[in-house]
Amino acid sequence: MSTKESTLTAVPAPASAAASSRFSALREPLLRTLVPASLLVLWQLVSSLGLVTEFVLPSPASVLAAYRELWQSGDLQDALAVSLGRAALGLLIGGGAGLLLGLAAGLSKSAERGFDTVLQMLRTIPFIALVPIFVVWFGIGEVSKVALIVGAAISPMYLSTFHAIRGIDPKLLELGRTFRLTRGHQIRLIVLPMALPGILVGVRYSAAIALLALVAAEQINASAGIGFILNNANQFQRTDIIIAGILVYAALGIVVDALLRYIEHKVLAWRGAHV
Repeated sequence: MSTKESTLTAVPAPASAAASSRFSALREPLLRTLVPASLLVLWQLVSSLGLVTEFVLPSPASVLAAYRELWQSGDLQDALAVSLGRAALGLLIGGGAGLLLGLAAGLSKSAERGFDTVLQMLRTIPFIALVPIFVVWFGIGEVSKVALIVGAAISPMYLSTFHAIRGIDPKLLELGRTFRLTRGHQIRLIVLPMALPGILVGVRYSAAIALLALVAAEQINASAGIGFILNNANQFQRTDIIIAGILVYAALGIVVDALLRYIEHKVLAWRGAHV
Protein backbone atom coordinates (compact mmCIF):
# COMPACT_ATOMS: atom_id res chain seq x y z
CA MET A 1 0.00 0.00 0.00
CA SER A 2 2.75 2.43 0.93
CA THR A 3 4.60 1.52 -2.27
CA LYS A 4 1.58 2.42 -4.39
CA GLU A 5 1.10 5.69 -2.54
CA SER A 6 4.74 6.68 -3.02
CA THR A 7 4.44 5.81 -6.71
CA LEU A 8 1.33 7.95 -7.07
CA THR A 9 2.88 10.92 -5.32
CA ALA A 10 5.97 10.71 -7.55
CA VAL A 11 3.99 11.05 -10.81
CA PRO A 12 3.68 14.90 -10.83
CA ALA A 13 7.47 15.30 -10.65
CA PRO A 14 8.02 15.48 -14.45
CA ALA A 15 5.34 18.18 -14.77
CA SER A 16 6.97 20.14 -11.97
CA ALA A 17 10.37 19.80 -13.62
CA ALA A 18 8.94 20.97 -16.95
CA ALA A 19 7.40 24.02 -15.29
CA SER A 20 10.69 24.79 -13.60
CA SER A 21 12.50 24.46 -16.93
CA ARG A 22 10.05 26.85 -18.61
CA PHE A 23 10.51 29.36 -15.79
CA SER A 24 14.29 29.14 -16.14
CA ALA A 25 14.00 29.72 -19.89
CA LEU A 26 11.87 32.83 -19.32
CA ARG A 27 13.90 34.14 -16.42
CA GLU A 28 16.77 35.66 -18.42
CA PRO A 29 14.56 37.54 -20.92
CA LEU A 30 12.44 38.84 -18.03
CA LEU A 31 15.50 40.04 -16.14
CA ARG A 32 16.90 41.70 -19.25
CA THR A 33 13.68 43.64 -19.87
CA LEU A 34 12.96 44.50 -16.23
CA VAL A 35 15.24 47.54 -15.91
CA PRO A 36 14.42 49.07 -19.35
CA ALA A 37 10.69 48.58 -18.69
CA SER A 38 11.03 50.17 -15.24
CA LEU A 39 12.87 53.16 -16.71
CA LEU A 40 10.18 53.53 -19.38
CA VAL A 41 7.44 53.52 -16.74
CA LEU A 42 9.36 56.06 -14.65
CA TRP A 43 9.88 58.24 -17.72
CA GLN A 44 6.16 58.16 -18.54
CA LEU A 45 5.29 58.89 -14.91
CA VAL A 46 7.59 61.92 -14.77
CA SER A 47 6.07 63.25 -18.00
CA SER A 48 2.47 62.58 -16.94
CA LEU A 49 2.91 64.32 -13.59
CA GLY A 50 4.48 67.33 -15.29
CA LEU A 51 7.61 67.17 -13.13
CA VAL A 52 9.62 68.40 -16.12
CA THR A 53 8.55 70.35 -19.17
CA GLU A 54 7.93 68.69 -22.53
CA PHE A 55 10.86 70.65 -23.95
CA VAL A 56 13.33 69.28 -21.38
CA LEU A 57 12.05 65.70 -21.43
CA PRO A 58 9.40 64.82 -24.02
CA SER A 59 7.05 61.99 -23.16
CA PRO A 60 7.61 58.52 -24.64
CA ALA A 61 4.60 59.14 -26.89
CA SER A 62 6.20 62.32 -28.27
CA VAL A 63 9.48 60.52 -28.93
CA LEU A 64 7.61 57.68 -30.65
CA ALA A 65 5.80 60.24 -32.81
CA ALA A 66 9.15 61.83 -33.71
CA TYR A 67 10.53 58.42 -34.62
CA ARG A 68 7.48 57.76 -36.81
CA GLU A 69 7.95 61.15 -38.47
CA LEU A 70 11.57 60.37 -39.31
CA TRP A 71 10.68 56.90 -40.60
CA GLN A 72 7.80 58.00 -42.80
CA SER A 73 9.89 60.77 -44.35
CA GLY A 74 12.68 58.28 -45.11
CA ASP A 75 15.23 60.42 -43.26
CA LEU A 76 15.90 57.75 -40.66
CA GLN A 77 16.57 55.00 -43.19
CA ASP A 78 18.96 57.22 -45.14
CA ALA A 79 20.73 58.28 -41.94
CA LEU A 80 21.07 54.68 -40.76
CA ALA A 81 22.59 53.63 -44.08
CA VAL A 82 25.18 56.43 -43.92
CA SER A 83 26.06 55.87 -40.25
CA LEU A 84 26.31 52.10 -40.62
CA GLY A 85 28.50 52.56 -43.68
CA ARG A 86 30.89 54.80 -41.74
CA ALA A 87 31.02 52.44 -38.77
CA ALA A 88 31.47 49.34 -40.95
CA LEU A 89 34.26 50.90 -43.01
CA GLY A 90 36.08 52.17 -39.93
CA LEU A 91 35.70 48.81 -38.20
CA LEU A 92 36.87 46.92 -41.28
CA ILE A 93 40.03 49.02 -41.64
CA GLY A 94 40.78 49.49 -37.94
CA GLY A 95 39.81 45.98 -36.90
CA GLY A 96 41.72 44.48 -39.83
CA ALA A 97 44.83 46.48 -38.96
CA GLY A 98 44.51 45.52 -35.29
CA LEU A 99 44.14 41.85 -36.24
CA LEU A 100 47.26 41.85 -38.43
CA LEU A 101 49.31 43.77 -35.87
CA GLY A 102 48.10 41.47 -33.08
CA LEU A 103 49.04 38.40 -35.11
CA ALA A 104 52.48 39.82 -35.85
CA ALA A 105 53.16 40.85 -32.24
CA GLY A 106 51.79 37.60 -30.86
CA LEU A 107 53.95 35.47 -33.15
CA SER A 108 57.12 37.56 -33.12
CA LYS A 109 58.97 39.16 -30.21
CA SER A 110 60.67 41.52 -32.66
CA ALA A 111 57.32 42.74 -33.99
CA GLU A 112 56.06 43.18 -30.43
CA ARG A 113 59.05 45.34 -29.55
CA GLY A 114 58.57 47.28 -32.78
CA PHE A 115 55.07 48.67 -32.34
CA ASP A 116 53.52 47.43 -29.08
CA THR A 117 54.52 50.60 -27.21
CA VAL A 118 52.91 52.84 -29.83
CA LEU A 119 49.67 50.86 -29.78
CA GLN A 120 49.61 50.82 -25.98
CA MET A 121 49.97 54.62 -26.04
CA LEU A 122 47.13 54.86 -28.57
CA ARG A 123 44.97 52.74 -26.26
CA THR A 124 45.36 55.25 -23.42
CA ILE A 125 44.34 58.25 -25.55
CA PRO A 126 40.57 58.92 -25.54
CA PHE A 127 39.44 58.97 -29.17
CA ILE A 128 37.56 62.21 -28.45
CA ALA A 129 40.95 63.86 -27.94
CA LEU A 130 41.89 62.93 -31.51
CA VAL A 131 39.07 64.97 -33.05
CA PRO A 132 40.91 68.34 -33.25
CA ILE A 133 44.09 66.92 -34.78
CA PHE A 134 42.12 64.73 -37.21
CA VAL A 135 40.21 67.79 -38.39
CA VAL A 136 43.56 69.51 -39.04
CA TRP A 137 44.97 66.48 -40.86
CA PHE A 138 41.92 65.26 -42.78
CA GLY A 139 39.52 68.21 -42.82
CA ILE A 140 35.86 68.10 -41.84
CA GLY A 141 34.75 65.72 -44.57
CA GLU A 142 34.12 62.00 -44.59
CA VAL A 143 37.80 61.04 -44.26
CA SER A 144 38.18 62.51 -40.76
CA LYS A 145 35.05 60.71 -39.55
CA VAL A 146 36.16 57.31 -40.81
CA ALA A 147 39.74 57.93 -39.60
CA LEU A 148 38.47 58.57 -36.07
CA ILE A 149 36.57 55.27 -36.09
CA VAL A 150 39.65 53.49 -37.46
CA GLY A 151 41.84 54.92 -34.69
CA ALA A 152 39.34 53.84 -32.05
CA ALA A 153 38.89 50.29 -33.40
CA ILE A 154 42.56 49.31 -33.74
CA SER A 155 43.55 48.90 -30.08
CA PRO A 156 40.76 46.55 -28.86
CA MET A 157 41.34 44.23 -31.80
CA TYR A 158 45.11 44.33 -31.39
CA LEU A 159 45.04 43.60 -27.66
CA SER A 160 42.52 40.77 -27.92
CA THR A 161 44.42 39.09 -30.76
CA PHE A 162 47.80 39.54 -29.09
CA HIS A 163 46.68 38.08 -25.75
CA ALA A 164 44.74 35.27 -27.46
CA ILE A 165 47.89 34.14 -29.26
CA ARG A 166 50.16 34.53 -26.25
CA GLY A 167 47.67 32.55 -24.18
CA ILE A 168 47.96 29.42 -26.34
CA ASP A 169 49.36 26.43 -24.48
CA PRO A 170 53.08 26.15 -25.44
CA LYS A 171 52.71 22.37 -25.41
CA LEU A 172 50.49 22.59 -28.48
CA LEU A 173 53.14 24.53 -30.36
CA GLU A 174 55.77 22.06 -29.20
CA LEU A 175 53.56 19.25 -30.49
CA GLY A 176 53.43 20.96 -33.87
CA ARG A 177 57.21 21.20 -33.98
CA THR A 178 57.40 17.53 -33.01
CA PHE A 179 55.34 16.66 -36.07
CA ARG A 180 57.62 18.96 -38.10
CA LEU A 181 54.87 21.32 -39.12
CA THR A 182 56.05 24.36 -41.02
CA ARG A 183 55.51 27.82 -39.55
CA GLY A 184 52.58 28.39 -41.88
CA HIS A 185 50.96 25.09 -40.95
CA GLN A 186 51.41 25.82 -37.23
CA ILE A 187 49.63 29.16 -37.65
CA ARG A 188 46.82 27.67 -39.72
CA LEU A 189 46.28 24.45 -37.76
CA ILE A 190 47.13 25.48 -34.20
CA VAL A 191 47.48 29.22 -33.63
CA LEU A 192 44.40 30.54 -35.43
CA PRO A 193 41.92 27.87 -34.21
CA MET A 194 43.08 28.23 -30.60
CA ALA A 195 43.14 32.04 -30.75
CA LEU A 196 39.78 32.31 -32.52
CA PRO A 197 37.63 32.81 -29.37
CA GLY A 198 39.81 35.70 -28.24
CA ILE A 199 39.83 37.20 -31.73
CA LEU A 200 36.03 37.11 -31.90
CA VAL A 201 35.83 38.83 -28.52
CA GLY A 202 38.11 41.48 -29.99
CA VAL A 203 35.71 41.93 -32.91
CA ARG A 204 32.88 42.60 -30.48
CA TYR A 205 34.93 45.06 -28.43
CA SER A 206 36.13 46.85 -31.54
CA ALA A 207 32.57 47.07 -32.88
CA ALA A 208 31.37 48.59 -29.61
CA ILE A 209 34.17 51.16 -29.59
CA ALA A 210 33.61 51.88 -33.29
CA LEU A 211 29.98 52.76 -32.58
CA LEU A 212 31.03 55.06 -29.74
CA ALA A 213 33.53 56.73 -32.05
CA LEU A 214 30.78 57.04 -34.67
CA VAL A 215 28.76 59.22 -32.29
CA ALA A 216 31.75 61.53 -31.81
CA ALA A 217 32.71 61.48 -35.49
CA GLU A 218 29.25 62.52 -36.60
CA GLN A 219 29.52 65.71 -34.58
CA ILE A 220 32.25 66.89 -36.99
CA ASN A 221 30.15 68.98 -39.36
CA ALA A 222 28.10 65.97 -40.49
CA SER A 223 25.94 66.50 -43.57
CA ALA A 224 24.31 63.06 -43.36
CA GLY A 225 23.81 60.29 -40.84
CA ILE A 226 22.20 60.07 -37.42
CA GLY A 227 24.54 62.75 -36.09
CA PHE A 228 23.29 65.14 -38.74
CA ILE A 229 19.70 64.52 -37.63
CA LEU A 230 20.69 65.25 -34.03
CA ASN A 231 22.53 68.45 -34.91
CA ASN A 232 19.66 69.61 -37.11
CA ALA A 233 17.13 68.85 -34.37
CA ASN A 234 19.26 70.78 -31.86
CA GLN A 235 19.17 73.87 -34.07
CA PHE A 236 15.37 73.72 -34.26
CA GLN A 237 15.05 72.78 -30.55
CA ARG A 238 13.34 69.46 -31.33
CA THR A 239 14.17 67.60 -28.13
CA ASP A 240 11.88 64.75 -29.14
CA ILE A 241 13.94 64.06 -32.27
CA ILE A 242 17.19 64.37 -30.28
CA ILE A 243 16.07 61.68 -27.83
CA ALA A 244 14.77 59.53 -30.69
CA GLY A 245 18.20 59.76 -32.36
CA ILE A 246 19.99 58.86 -29.12
CA LEU A 247 17.75 55.81 -28.73
CA VAL A 248 18.53 54.82 -32.32
CA TYR A 249 22.25 54.88 -31.47
CA ALA A 250 21.55 52.71 -28.41
CA ALA A 251 19.44 50.24 -30.39
CA LEU A 252 22.13 50.08 -33.05
CA GLY A 253 24.70 49.05 -30.46
CA ILE A 254 22.43 46.38 -29.00
CA VAL A 255 21.56 44.90 -32.40
CA VAL A 256 25.18 44.84 -33.60
CA ASP A 257 26.37 43.18 -30.39
CA ALA A 258 23.57 40.60 -30.54
CA LEU A 259 24.44 39.82 -34.17
CA LEU A 260 28.12 39.39 -33.34
CA ARG A 261 27.25 37.18 -30.36
CA TYR A 262 25.16 34.99 -32.65
CA ILE A 263 27.97 34.74 -35.20
CA GLU A 264 30.45 33.99 -32.42
CA HIS A 265 28.21 31.23 -31.09
CA LYS A 266 27.85 29.65 -34.53
CA VAL A 267 31.54 29.90 -35.40
CA LEU A 268 32.60 28.36 -32.09
CA ALA A 269 29.95 25.64 -32.10
CA TRP A 270 32.57 23.09 -33.17
CA ARG A 271 34.37 23.71 -29.86
CA GLY A 272 31.24 23.23 -27.81
CA ALA A 273 31.86 26.75 -26.49
CA HIS A 274 29.29 28.65 -24.50
CA VAL A 275 29.49 32.30 -25.55
